[in-house]
Amino acid sequence: MTSLSIKKILSLQKSNLARNSFWGLAANVSQSFLMSLFYVILARKYTTSDFSYFLIANSIYQFLATISNLGLGQWFTREIVSVDNGENIVSKFLKLQLYSGIGFYIINFLLALALYNNHEIRLLIMLLGINIVFDNLIYIIKCLNIARSEQNITFKIIVVDSVLKFLVVLLLLFFPFSIIALSTGLICIRFLTLNLFLKYGSRKTLNLRSLLTYEISLKEVTKIIIANWPFLVIGSVSIVYWRIGNIIISKMLSLLDVAVYEISFRVFSVFQILPIIVSASLFPHLVALYNSGDSIQFNAYYKKYYYFFLIYGLFIYTFMYSFSGQIIPFVFGQKYVMAPAYTEQMFLTMLLFPTGMLQVTVLIAMKLERIDMIINIISLIVSVTLIGIGLSFIHSLTVVNISIFISFFVFHICQDYILIKRKVLTIKSAMNSYFFSAAFVIAYDLLAHEFQSFIFFTIVWIFAAAVFAIVQRIKTGRSQSAIANTQTL
Repeated sequence: MTSLSIKKILSLQKSNLARNSFWGLAANVSQSFLMSLFYVILARKYTTSDFSYFLIANSIYQFLATISNLGLGQWFTREIVSVDNGENIVSKFLKLQLYSGIGFYIINFLLALALYNNHEIRLLIMLLGINIVFDNLIYIIKCLNIARSEQNITFKIIVVDSVLKFLVVLLLLFFPFSIIALSTGLICIRFLTLNLFLKYGSRKTLNLRSLLTYEISLKEVTKIIIANWPFLVIGSVSIVYWRIGNIIISKMLSLLDVAVYEISFRVFSVFQILPIIVSASLFPHLVALYNSGDSIQFNAYYKKYYYFFLIYGLFIYTFMYSFSGQIIPFVFGQKYVMAPAYTEQMFLTMLLFPTGMLQVTVLIAMKLERIDMIINIISLIVSVTLIGIGLSFIHSLTVVNISIFISFFVFHICQDYILIKRKVLTIKSAMNSYFFSAAFVIAYDLLAHEFQSFIFFTIVWIFAAAVFAIVQRIKTGRSQSAIANTQTL
């Protein structure tokens, strides 16, 4: 490593951007890991009915909580860094989020009465919905810490929140208690987390006095929301995309299907972390290349990482295809022995998800976030429409998983179309990637039944790694030859 490289690394370590990104990433990874364990214990210790009731209530809460913050974090961050005295902006954002949280809790309450007749589901929806108000207030402090480059504070408090939730569910292993008692305990922990954020996370910027005394007009609220509504769509559509599936399943299929869908999604969410993290890490460099006007380097950088993302998707899909039958029942319990088949179906989407996330990053780097928003909306509409129509004829979780895969395929095709128009991608390369993925998956599916899973999976990926290494060596050799020829001329 050269001294110049060392200096670059040291400067990156000292950078507020790098430090801020690290703590945001650390918070998400640690929370995802602990919450995955949380759901594993719930699935094993509660009956399918109680587990499904909790999942239904939690899905509605997360669905509404995602929308209730109105996607105004970007507006708040932009405003607070552009003024000398941010107290007025903070108070305005605080009051706005409080009103929104209360409004969406009322919607949560009405949905509980309108959608479900079961008393326990209604009670759980009303209980967990209280978190919408708490989450909105916490959202303000998270945004404030982002603006101040103090995400390490957020990380510490989120870890405390996740650990406390995990400890509560650990008690189930020794002292069984009802799902209602668990939900009440989770609300208490969220209230404690809110107080930690208010006391330590905001560094006393936020207080009850500013919350009660600051006034904001309906006209001003409307103006802010209208000016920033694309961020609401972009920020919420991903969670809405998955949560709305669970809500539809709860109305049209069985409670067991609700549980199986959530189990599949929890496993899927573990493997989606890496492409999301890597895409976020690539974003600054993509922005720099695009702003420099160097389209050749920009396109080459995108294509280079596209193949890594494509291979990752194929690797994860084949891994789950080969081993989900052993992993899922072992982790979540034998009562979900039918879940692996549906998990394999959901992981079809993993064939497209990693490259889709990379292309989202590319589009936003090219300042095409409004187009990305439209593509997301199209994908969501396709998903909900296909699920609704499909379940009307075939009452199976397979319909949901295939509908999600088709909608994500539409999402990917739309991205390809925009990138082809912008000359970042060619029709030939797009078709080649689809053909290669389809041929690989079909061949793997046909041959996997003829061999022992572990041996076949290992041989396939050792062979794939060898082929990849040879191809890279050939490319490097050609590049060096081209450079040598240029120098000779």
